[in-house]
Amino acid sequence: MIENADSYVCGVADAPLLGITIGRSLDQAAGLWADREALVSPSHGVRWTWKELAERVDALAAGFLALGLERGARIGVWSLNRPEWTLTQFAAAKAGLILVTINPAYRLSELEFALAKVGCAALVTATEFKTSNYMEMLNTLMPELNKARPGDLRAARLPQLRAVIQIGAPACPGAIPFEEIARMGGPRHRSALATLTATLQFDDPVNIQFTSGTTGSPKGVTLTHHNILNNGYFLGRTMRLTEQDRICIPVPLYHCFGMVIGNLASLTSGATMIYPGEGFDPLVTLQTVEREKCTALYGVPTMFIAELDHPDFAKFDLSSLRTGMMAGAPCPIEVMRRVNSLMNMREVTIGYGMTETSPASFQSATDDPLERRVSTVGRVHPHVEVKIVDLEGRIVPRGEPGELCTRGYCVMLGYWDEPEKTDEVLDAKGWMHTGDIAVIDNEGYCNIVGRIKDMVIRGGENLYPREIEEFLYRHPKIQDVQIFGVADDRNGEELCAWIRPRSGETLTPEEVRSFCEGQIAHNKIPRYIEFVDEFPMTVTGKIQKFVMREAVEARLGLKAAKTA
Repeated sequence: MIENADSYVCGVADAPLLGITIGRSLDQAAGLWADREALVSPSHGVRWTWKELAERVDALAAGFLALGLERGARIGVWSLNRPEWTLTQFAAAKAGLILVTINPAYRLSELEFALAKVGCAALVTATEFKTSNYMEMLNTLMPELNKARPGDLRAARLPQLRAVIQIGAPACPGAIPFEEIARMGGPRHRSALATLTATLQFDDPVNIQFTSGTTGSPKGVTLTHHNILNNGYFLGRTMRLTEQDRICIPVPLYHCFGMVIGNLASLTSGATMIYPGEGFDPLVTLQTVEREKCTALYGVPTMFIAELDHPDFAKFDLSSLRTGMMAGAPCPIEVMRRVNSLMNMREVTIGYGMTETSPASFQSATDDPLERRVSTVGRVHPHVEVKIVDLEGRIVPRGEPGELCTRGYCVMLGYWDEPEKTDEVLDAKGWMHTGDIAVIDNEGYCNIVGRIKDMVIRGGENLYPREIEEFLYRHPKIQDVQIFGVADDRNGEELCAWIRPRSGETLTPEEVRSFCEGQIAHNKIPRYIEFVDEFPMTVTGKIQKFVMREAVEARLGLKAAKTA
């Protein structure tokens, strides 16, 4: 064996890539596991087998064709986790449409931008959820909807949008009830659907996901059947999922975590998709795991923290759990240890990736040593290449930090209608430049050190917030912590810590600094230490450090040193 001293790894595969579409994969699932449960959503009274799910999907797909939607048309879905969301996902794929997954937290300007950017011809929307009244927002955006003939909308601000399909009641003028779509398709449309099944290609685009847009307008990541179906397949294989497994999916479906690691990993393994509720609730999630005897649980770190720290946590029988996935944000080592032991998730895995790579490029194995699973994001995924490069684009030696670049089947087609933005991250040799700083060790395990944009440069030295956060998680009074840089007129940047103390505990900045003294380098001890109840974050649980930075700089009047 020739050892590679450079930070380049290529995933060894124990199975070939799937060369089929999502629709073909659903047909196979219905044949293999016809009478096994495919989708369970207790709050919606749904418990469908794979055969029932496939039949409902075919009816909805034929209805989409009857509505006049043609191959390649974009169809938006704007809803939290519901059975209708998944029906739309699979039916759009079968009908040759491109599903545009829209953040349920979007408000008017964001929604208008997303729908207009990709030219959606139809929108499947929830009626409302908590304080979000989706139909009311749509009527504000498109006053023409109220008087439009259903399916023939002519809106000035969204001229390409023809149909609004409404999930739930009360029925709104101009919208088509979701249930009606499945009744619209006749024999002609069923025949057209069969033809599509035979002619659609696995590398056709099937999904557009908008990035969070923390800098500039959100970009539409365009993904193919091949991208996301295979990523779900190999994620499931790494977790050793089979038709015997039952996955609790409290993460949002509109994001890759829910729709790929959740729905598509289930589709390709036969595992049951179980939705504890429309939005995340730690108590309902714990109740669902116990009642449905879930064997796998997904979540971002903040979700697992909320479950572990729930006052009733100890009352639940979680003995059915075996595996799962913690991803979407850096996973604190101490939280991972508690999930492993207290939640019985002995085979829990850590994943790393980004929307542009479908999403996962690294994942720990269920039998990796615990120390590896709590301190790294595992090894490179099958059929995927990764290299770590310096600022000049040269591969660095093993053990040295640099930017993580990914190449392979999982890399997106590009950002929808934005070739210049695509070229900024996807180079001529097919490498996706992630913007993440990573280290690959001699055994191929990867550690994410931080984001290039999160890296703090203090007095010319590079400081990585993740390293300092991991140290502070060891403090018994600290529940959660985020480290970020703020402007400084002398050193360029200084470190700031936002800390959430454990319930009932009190902490002082002096205690935190004393805990750090002699344990980490002096320049890594935060200059500013603040205690907070919560962190600003996206709906997917990603921390928005730029919001914290702006808040602290504005409050303290901090400014960077002037440069020539």
